Amino acid sequence: MNFHKYDRVIFFIAILLIVFGFTIFSSASLGLLAREGANFSSIALKQLVFGLGFGSIALFITLNLPYRNYRKYSFYLFLSAIILTCLVFVDGIGLSHAGAKRWVEFASISFQPGEFLKIAFVIYFAAWLSAIKDRGQVSRLGVIPYIILTGIVGAILLLQPDTDGFFIVALTGAIMLFVSGGNWKHFILFLFLGTIAVMGLFYTKPYIKERILTFYKPEIADQLGAGYQINQSLIAIGSGGIGGRGFGQSVQKFEYLPEPMGDSIFAVAGEEFGFIGTTALMLLFITFALRGIKISSNAKDSFGQLLGIGIVMLIIIQSFLNIASMIGLFPLSGTPLVFVSQGGTSLMLALAEVGILLNISRYPKNQ
Repeated sequence: MNFHKYDRVIFFIAILLIVFGFTIFSSASLGLLAREGANFSSIALKQLVFGLGFGSIALFITLNLPYRNYRKYSFYLFLSAIILTCLVFVDGIGLSHAGAKRWVEFASISFQPGEFLKIAFVIYFAAWLSAIKDRGQVSRLGVIPYIILTGIVGAILLLQPDTDGFFIVALTGAIMLFVSGGNWKHFILFLFLGTIAVMGLFYTKPYIKERILTFYKPEIADQLGAGYQINQSLIAIGSGGIGGRGFGQSVQKFEYLPEPMGDSIFAVAGEEFGFIGTTALMLLFITFALRGIKISSNAKDSFGQLLGIGIVMLIIIQSFLNIASMIGLFPLSGTPLVFVSQGGTSLMLALAEVGILLNISRYPKNQ
C-alpha cells in the first residue's frame, strides 16, 4: 500500500467540532456546578483527561496504524467488545444510572463498553462485507451476516437497555450493506423487520411507548413527566432566537433542563448561540459527513471503503438523532451529541474513529 499524507480538511473539521463542543460543554457545566458543586470537578476532569487526553492518544495511534490491520483481527476485536460489554450485567463491576446498566468500573474509572461494541461491530461487519463483495456475493449473502451481527449486538444493548444504541448500529449496518451492493429486496426486508421490532418494543418497553406517544401527541403528554424534557428543550431553543442570549447566559440549564451536559446539551447551545450557532454546528457535522464519504469512496480497497462509511455513519446518525430529538423531529432519545455532550468514553472513541478515517485517507486508490 502506498503511503500519503492524511486528509487535513476532515482533521480541521474534527478540531472545530471539539473546540465548539468544549465551549458548549464548559457553559453547560455551570448548571451542574450550581446544582451539584461536588460532582462538577470530577465530571470535568473525566471529560478532559479520559475524553480529550486519552482520545488524543487514541487518535495518534489509529492515525498511524494501517487500517488493514483491523480486518485481520476484526473477529477478536468484536468478540472482546461483546465480552467487555456483557460485564455491565456483573454485580460489583457494572454500574447503574437512571435504571440503565451501561457502565463498568475498574480501579475507580468508569466507562461505557457499549461504545467499543459499536465500532467493533462496524469493523467486523466491514470485514464480512468486503470478503463477500470481493467474491460478488453481497446480493445473495449480505443480509445473513447483517441479521446475525445486529441480532447479537441488539440482544446485548436492549438488555441494558440502550434502544438508541441498537438503532444506531442497525441503521449504520444497513447503510454499509447497501453501499456494498445490497438490493431493493433487502430494503423491503429491513422495513418489515424494523416495523416488527418497533411494534415489539412499543408493547414490551413502557418507556419506548411513552416516548413515541409523547412524540406523536405532545399535547396529551404529562408536562411535568413524559413531556417535560422536550418542552423545556423547545423553550430553551426558542428563547435563543437568531443570535442567542450569549455564552454562559442560558437560564434553562440551571433549573429546568434535565441532563444539560448530556443529551440536552444541544438545547443549551440553541439558547446561548441561537439559530446562527446551532446552524453552524450542524453544517460542521454535514461537512464532516460529506468529506468522510469522499475519503471512503476513494479508499484503496473495499474494506477501507466500508470501514470509512461505517465510521462516518456512526458519528452522524448519533449526532443528528440527538439534534432531531431535541427539536421535536424524532422521539426523545438519551443518546449524546458526539464531540459535545458529557461522556469521556464517547469522546475518546470518536477521536479514535477520526484517526481511523484519517488513516484510510492516507491510502487512496488512485495513488
